[in-house]
Amino acid sequence: MAERDKEWDLHFRTLSSMARDSNFASDPASDPSLLNSVKKLHELCKAENSEDLIARVYPQLNKIFQRSVASISQSRTSNGLLLLAILQFFLDFGEVVLHDADPSLSTFFRFCLSREFADAVVAEVTLEFLNLNKRKLLTSFPTLLPQELVLLLIFVLHLQFFPLMLKLIAWNGEKLEKLFLTVFPSLMSPGSFLPLFPSLVDLPILVVALEKVERSSGSLIGSSIASLQKSAAPEMLLALMDEAYTGSTIGDEGPDFESEDSNTMAVADPLFLELLKDENDGLAERHSTSPAMAAALQVAASTPHSDRLKQTLRMTPRLLDVYFSIAVRDDNNSLICALIPLLMARNSNLFPDKMFSYEVQKRLLEFMLAAFQRSPDFVALLKKPIIDRLGEAYDGPAKTELALQLCWAIGEHGGGGESHKDAARELFESLELLLYENLSSSRLGLMESTLSSGSSASRKSLQSRLLCFVVTAIAKLATHHRDLLPRARVSLAKVARSRISDARVWRRARDYLGLMNEPAICLSILGPSRPSHRYMQNPGTVNWNEGATKMVVDIPFYILGEQEGKPSLSRFFLLRYPSKKIIEILCQEVSHHHSFLWMYLHYSESWSKPHIT
Repeated sequence: MAERDKEWDLHFRTLSSMARDSNFASDPASDPSLLNSVKKLHELCKAENSEDLIARVYPQLNKIFQRSVASISQSRTSNGLLLLAILQFFLDFGEVVLHDADPSLSTFFRFCLSREFADAVVAEVTLEFLNLNKRKLLTSFPTLLPQELVLLLIFVLHLQFFPLMLKLIAWNGEKLEKLFLTVFPSLMSPGSFLPLFPSLVDLPILVVALEKVERSSGSLIGSSIASLQKSAAPEMLLALMDEAYTGSTIGDEGPDFESEDSNTMAVADPLFLELLKDENDGLAERHSTSPAMAAALQVAASTPHSDRLKQTLRMTPRLLDVYFSIAVRDDNNSLICALIPLLMARNSNLFPDKMFSYEVQKRLLEFMLAAFQRSPDFVALLKKPIIDRLGEAYDGPAKTELALQLCWAIGEHGGGGESHKDAARELFESLELLLYENLSSSRLGLMESTLSSGSSASRKSLQSRLLCFVVTAIAKLATHHRDLLPRARVSLAKVARSRISDARVWRRARDYLGLMNEPAICLSILGPSRPSHRYMQNPGTVNWNEGATKMVVDIPFYILGEQEGKPSLSRFFLLRYPSKKIIEILCQEVSHHHSFLWMYLHYSESWSKPHIT
């Protein structure tokens, strides 16, 4: 006990003298013993659980906290560790001394972490602090001051400082990724869900911007990048903007670098100010098509990637996985519906790295299709952005792939369902237009010039894939909405008669025309993907009360396509006579055709259900 009292007196005297000493008033963190004394006093207060001791320490710590914050701009010493130690005291004993930690936390993020996020030690301790107190605020104090405690940390992370946290992980890389992922879910809320997505996708571009600032001005530690737009002489930003616009560097400017014209240019262009901001100010316009962005991406693509950028290129897809998994878990349809147009816009507008673009585009398209699967009415609600993307189908390979996936979603979900006939008609007209543009020789010539990247064979393959999906979407949409059948027959007949170079396209159109002459079979194969009030069962299944008279089977069109001429009804006679002989005949048929998509059969309840793949 006496030993503990001596330790208390020693550290308390250090704390009190630091709070009084004018020599350290301008930079309290310059005394290396202060941090240790704060931590020891915190431990003693927790061990003794004495309100008297806590009340004696608190005024000294509060005074030191305010002095440290006031001296940050002039200090050459890191203040992050000291302020975090004091913040931990405020959070642990705030209810005893009636201290509201909200202003203190915001002050730390805004004035300290914004200058020291590039310090690996401060970054790691900050993540540990957030992870520790996230659980504490949500579990230890469920009833105490909920507006200040339970929601405090989440509010600070969600609505204010997630851009700063992304700068922290972008700069420090994979060594902090595991720790960051424990905090990352706390960055997502209804207020940050949409703005967070473009920030994640642009994480590699953020690294490029930070590295350019570092090359222009030196170490990022101790510099408040977010205050550049308020600075009288923003040298770092001027150099960054000039390099993005003209390709020159700060060394090319000469003595008149801080000219009025340069200042005007820096303030007028919002690109890098938006990327380098510390606080969330809503879903701001990303100036992805601005000359500055185009120039920056061109420079980044033509120069070797730094280790930090390589790490960020690997991390970003993993962060998107977490982001999308949380979005699916929270199941907020309004936010997901609002997110899908952002996915479409960013699918072709990514950092110019081949593997990174592939990984990100894969995740964007998978999430978009999953969202349509969960809520088919999204297809109708988002008809305007969908139609816009279909109109850009030949503006590049990424946009072609997006249009292809959208065609699949339109057909698979019937343009949003039976209750969205007007939207389905508009989507059908867009598919018709896309199909007719392909069939016109002028459009084919334009396509040759616009799809200039890649080999001619890959361009033709991509075009054929798109046409196959358009043809299928038209057939399926007409099957969902019978009033569109006459127009669908006209469209498919034009394709079937066109005999374009890829036989798979016109043969598929011909097969669909044949199926449309047999409505029951067509409904089974091309009908709705889920039961509805009109169709009470999934396609490819039967009502077993009628099992003695009919059977439904999905047959791959590659098999039908092997036969010349219109598909004969004799190809389907087996459907009406369920017997084991069906298995033998169909398996023999399949064994002679290796290029088929899929087949599944449903037999009587006493039989097994084989899946042939």
